[in-house]
Amino acid sequence: MGTYRTMMLENDVFTCFIFYSVLLIIKMYIVAIITGQVRLRKKAFANPEDALRQGGVQYCREDSYVERCRRAHRNDMENIFPFLFLGAVYTLIGPSLAVARAHFLVFFLFRVIHTVAYLCALQAPTRSFAYVIAQVPCISMAMQVLAAVA
Repeated sequence: MGTYRTMMLENDVFTCFIFYSVLLIIKMYIVAIITGQVRLRKKAFANPEDALRQGGVQYCREDSYVERCRRAHRNDMENIFPFLFLGAVYTLIGPSLAVARAHFLVFFLFRVIHTVAYLCALQAPTRSFAYVIAQVPCISMAMQVLAAVA
């Protein structure tokens, strides 16, 4: 097991991928925590037992900002999970560190911008622009992986 671990950590591209992947997972946790805090602040709970604990069943309700937070989190899952797969496989085809780092960094930065745009309801097309730019490295990685295995 030690040899396998050493081999993984000696792969600079894989290590770079792990770094950005962990940052993305932390970002997702932050959005989940924000969603929970907004639920508490707005007293808008999804489950009656939570509402009862916080003041009464009348607080088992939807809130537009809680729903915005939930959509941001769902969008993260729809985009970050595929990135994790694509990025992991991409590291196996031997890309240069500089090119791989650029792919991972662009995806990370524009997912952060997308989240900020979503949670702060920034003016369109900020969120859409961030979404599209974050997809570019994913499409690039997918095409390179397909070319490598075809």
